[in-house]
Amino acid sequence: MSRHQQPNDAGICVSHGDYFTAVRNFLEQDRSEIITRAVSQQIHREVTSQEIEEIRIFLEKHGEFYHPARIETMLHGTAIPFVLNVAISDVGKNCVQREYGLLKQLNDNFSFSFLPKVYGQGCVSVTGGEIRMFLGEWFQGYNELHISLDPADEKYKIVVWDHEHGNYFLTNNQAINFYRQAARILTCYYNVKTFEHVLSWHHAAGDFVLKCQNNSIDLKLITVRQYRPLFENNIGSEDETPDAELILEALLVFFLNLAIRMRLDRLDGVGEIVWSDDIAVQGTLKGFFEGLALNLPIVSIPGSLMDCFRNHLLSCSQSDLFGLSQAMVDAYNPRSPEIPVIKKNLKRHVKILFDAIKTSS
Repeated sequence: MSRHQQPNDAGICVSHGDYFTAVRNFLEQDRSEIITRAVSQQIHREVTSQEIEEIRIFLEKHGEFYHPARIETMLHGTAIPFVLNVAISDVGKNCVQREYGLLKQLNDNFSFSFLPKVYGQGCVSVTGGEIRMFLGEWFQGYNELHISLDPADEKYKIVVWDHEHGNYFLTNNQAINFYRQAARILTCYYNVKTFEHVLSWHHAAGDFVLKCQNNSIDLKLITVRQYRPLFENNIGSEDETPDAELILEALLVFFLNLAIRMRLDRLDGVGEIVWSDDIAVQGTLKGFFEGLALNLPIVSIPGSLMDCFRNHLLSCSQSDLFGLSQAMVDAYNPRSPEIPVIKKNLKRHVKILFDAIKTSS
């Protein structure tokens, strides 16, 4: 089961039987304390372990780092779902500990509900080592989505992998809304004072999931691999607020990086690197400012942070935006397969972005 291991990753080989036994043992630890607490939080009342009639375990898929299971707890005839992220390899086990801490930190520090709640973590011993896992919120009715070729018109569009009702392509308006919500979510978790942000997110990895009801979509971010500053904030004290110029320059770097990354995916999630339709720019720009509007006021910024940054952005020429974007791409990992695709499209991307900025003003 431990697929995609690196040669130096001392993972262990686990059978499906061992996997399900380990999951059961984790859920039964301390008289089922973690799952009972999770159910209590989910339905907003205290539940005892005796009330849980049945627990069903479904192995969902094999990822690079995790082998997630869907956990269904039956309470008075109603199924209450959770996700259990299970790590077998050493790299995966390190990811479990880090991600659990980051999700807990962000949910504690921000009032938004775009990330899954987490309920507990632990490890279970198996033959040859241990398996580490954490229990989290399952977003019911949300599905992974990727760029794909629509056979109806031979155009690249976003397809939603709806295993219950069948896959479907987003309309142009829904696609714009998808990019808008993705940009808003990532901007909401950007810390203006410390420059901390969610990084190492990828559309190709299925990090965002979408739910569609009555042609209206809603988006969630299901993973946070890293949360670090864009660059070091050397202002002397963590309690001090950076000056306005530094805040605006950091925001510009964050925004331009966001606009580039938002356009990258793998065809059908596993194929070649692909560059999204230009409508992604419109959605990203709108979502970024929506997220920025939700940030708290900053002492060193006179008036609205959103208005102040908009003016800063409008003061930039197309050449300014291209130069900074190019410098950022040059700082990316040179071995990344995304680099040739970005460089091929960067000039046109910046022009479209520049025009969108001017139009939105």
